[in-house]
Amino acid sequence: MLQLSKKVGYALIALRHMATHPQDRIFTAREIAAACNIPYELLAKILQKLKKSEVIVSTQGMRGGYSLLKKPDQIQVSQIINAIEEEKAIIADCYADSKENCSLYDTCTIRTPLGKVQHNLDVLLESTTLDQIV
Repeated sequence: MLQLSKKVGYALIALRHMATHPQDRIFTAREIAAACNIPYELLAKILQKLKKSEVIVSTQGMRGGYSLLKKPDQIQVSQIINAIEEEKAIIADCYADSKENCSLYDTCTIRTPLGKVQHNLDVLLESTTLDQIV
């Protein structure tokens, strides 16, 4: 079964926490980690990836921290997953690429149906926004 990584789960939890407060609020990594019971060091790395992918923005200085770059209804769950994961979330390795990944590629009877499931999953993740999980 397709399973999101713990890092993606932590990212979603942290972003949900941020989305439940006024958008102009700035959060420190330590504050989010404590409020959401997420390991600080791991969360700091996750927040950097989210910043690099322009999901959140950071503010420097004494009152610095992180805030959402856009409104929650403008942040796609797929964007969050893609910011954290090295590879695209797929349901089967053979569907990801080509013959090199599977010795049954040419005779596989489930590749096309799995392709449809993968397409539906992609559409769902792209159409689901952060505000829908808040």
